[in-house]
Amino acid sequence: MRIAVANFSSRRVGGAESYIEEVIAEFANSGHDVGLFVEIDVPADRAAIRLPGESPLWCLANQTLAGAVAAMREWHPDLIFAHGLIDPRNEAATLSIAPSVFFAHGYYGTCISGAKTNSYPKIVPCTRTFGPKCLLHFYPRRCGGLSPVTALVEYRRQADRLKLLRRYRAILTDSTHMRDEYLRHGFDPNTVIRSSYLRDTSQDPDTSIETAIESATNGNASSGPARLLFLGRMDPLKGGLILLDSLPIVADALDRPIELTFGGDGPCRDSWTRRAHAISAKDTRVKTVFEGWLGPERIVELQASSDLLVMPSLWPEPFGRVGLESGMSGLPVAAFAVGGIPDWLHDNVNGYMAPGDPATPDGLAQAIVKCLRSPAEYARLRRGAIAMAARFNLHNHMAQLYDLFDQVAGRSAHSQASEMPSQ
Repeated sequence: MRIAVANFSSRRVGGAESYIEEVIAEFANSGHDVGLFVEIDVPADRAAIRLPGESPLWCLANQTLAGAVAAMREWHPDLIFAHGLIDPRNEAATLSIAPSVFFAHGYYGTCISGAKTNSYPKIVPCTRTFGPKCLLHFYPRRCGGLSPVTALVEYRRQADRLKLLRRYRAILTDSTHMRDEYLRHGFDPNTVIRSSYLRDTSQDPDTSIETAIESATNGNASSGPARLLFLGRMDPLKGGLILLDSLPIVADALDRPIELTFGGDGPCRDSWTRRAHAISAKDTRVKTVFEGWLGPERIVELQASSDLLVMPSLWPEPFGRVGLESGMSGLPVAAFAVGGIPDWLHDNVNGYMAPGDPATPDGLAQAIVKCLRSPAEYARLRRGAIAMAARFNLHNHMAQLYDLFDQVAGRSAHSQASEMPSQ
């Protein structure tokens, strides 16, 4: 099969691009031909998505849309696997080439800002169905920015995307939450498919899941400082201030010092750092470290040396893959019950959730304490974290993809054959 992957950038900008690189390699290993259609080739400081062999790259930064579409059409793809483009006109052009499947990594076509969150008077997930009334709430609810011009431009872009999504043969989502999001917008339940995956971050390919689970019984939950870990962008929607405010409560409940490491960067780093210093000045049991952006090796090191991953996200995470990836290291998770997180974080199995509406420092502190209060329970949560992560393996996801692709490409071939005039 010839599969053309479509994405806005040729660079590894985020998690979606890391996924694209992985599935492209899997496609090639399974004997499929792969091409990549992109709009831009930035940011320059990020590595390019790796392509196997002589795989074609159609980049609008180097050629016209008409030229790229013509070259792509001449390649004769059986299917387009799309992950989101910036300009709906470019997306429409690709949809004319071959039957297409879309992977919704976020709120594509269902939210002006893409965050699906109201930020005023407090940050809470938004459950509104996308439509003209969203424009009335954009400024009062601080849905994303203060410019009415930006709101109108982005509304039109998302409205165009929503129309284009109805031309895809299928829409893939990470979570039940995201599948429900598209069903609320009137999509056929038979064409919106949940298919979750997990990147393999194991450093030892010979380590079995049984061995990993057995080693997880040796977790530390009661001696020394409680070592907490945050991994992600430092943005208001990620809940860093609520996490910091929860730390003295956790220290009181556990009667232990707290060490919190922040891995990541973003616009809130300075404000989070100031709050962290103020809290540590009042309570010497609380220590925080800001490491900035981390490479994969350092992330694995921190996951292995920490006791608990905390995900204080206030916005409805489409899935929250970092929690599952940390689970591969036997790291339980404490998080707010928002978005797609409940798909993989189960109370008393691989961690605990706090109510997400309202999200409070007290609620998050209770979830953290539940994870760490008992050595025996903590060891069980570590085993549960590894077992849960094992359910979301890339092998199973690829099998689902191939079944879906065969159906979509097969339906297309059948439709074309039925439309041919009889001789």
